[in-house]
Amino acid sequence: MRVAIDIRRAGDFGIGTYVRNVVRQLAQLDRSSHYLLIGQPRHREEFGQLPENFELLEYAAPPGSFQTHLHLPLVLRRRSVDLLHVPWFYSPPLLPCRLVLTIHDLTDFIYSPQGPQWAHPWRLRFARHALRMASRILAVSQSSRRELARVFGVGEQKIEVVYNALDERFTQEPVPADAGRILERHAVNHPFVLYAGNIKPHKNLARLIEAFAVCKAEQRGVPEFDAMKLLLIGDELAKQPDLRRAVVRSRARDDVRFLGFVPHPVLRAFYSRARAFLFPSLYEGFGLPPLEAMAHGTPVLTSNLSSLPEVFGDAALLVNPENLFDIARGIRQILTNNVLRETLIRRGHELVRKYSWQRSAEQIHRVYQAVLDGK
Repeated sequence: MRVAIDIRRAGDFGIGTYVRNVVRQLAQLDRSSHYLLIGQPRHREEFGQLPENFELLEYAAPPGSFQTHLHLPLVLRRRSVDLLHVPWFYSPPLLPCRLVLTIHDLTDFIYSPQGPQWAHPWRLRFARHALRMASRILAVSQSSRRELARVFGVGEQKIEVVYNALDERFTQEPVPADAGRILERHAVNHPFVLYAGNIKPHKNLARLIEAFAVCKAEQRGVPEFDAMKLLLIGDELAKQPDLRRAVVRSRARDDVRFLGFVPHPVLRAFYSRARAFLFPSLYEGFGLPPLEAMAHGTPVLTSNLSSLPEVFGDAALLVNPENLFDIARGIRQILTNNVLRETLIRRGHELVRKYSWQRSAEQIHRVYQAVLDGK
């Protein structure tokens, strides 16, 4: 096989984790096929050492650009590519080879889209074109598979579920030995609960802030709760003024801290020292941050909607994310019920082992072969 994989988002959250781990596992699995990684040297650096059958196809145009639409098919034809794997909603027109897509979620089509409103109909049109062009579509959960069928009318027989797994950085690197010192450098010297991830409306963070304030008010006078803080780690906080308003409205200025983006070792220190990880998202295709928290022995509270019950089952405490009082009840329960905490920590460690990038890459490789065999 001559397989091209678009790696131009290898440095992103979520999709970047997927691309990095799939390529690394394919490199261990398949030494006979030829792989062309579409991107720039800075994208290629994300993968470290790869065998000789993995080659960088240096390509400077950004994903979705006009140049990519017109030029990339010519490059693929010139390099005799048999199959192109794009790990998001995209397909160039007049593609000269088979196409496999990975769809992580449908956030931009279910919730108010990010970016200018005029661009949304075009994104929708390009998404429909990509799904129509694809020989096979990989979804990261059964929930995402059903959403693809419901929103775009894609036949479920065309969609195969390939689950995500824990980034190998969390399995191969130890937790920083100076985690306590890292927290001190960020002026964190109190017990805390944690959210980490993208800062977008469907993450439900305004309601989380309000629920945390309700929980603290109900437990006023309990020393641990009086000192407890809610820490929010993520980028683009400045673009979400409703979160600041939620803090003011909840009178929680002294109890909620926004830390913005933090490097990977710092994030691991926060995961390992959090009393609980809170992730009451309204919608997820899979949900990697709760899995990362579980790997650090931190009990997780998450939503009973979309893919989250499917992915986490009884390894997390599930709450109704649309009811702030149910979220508050869950926060109180996960902090005070020691039997529940120990159970969630044990089940979390077991769940982390259930998901494997090696198995996912083997499944993806079989899909490549089946598509090229015309199955």
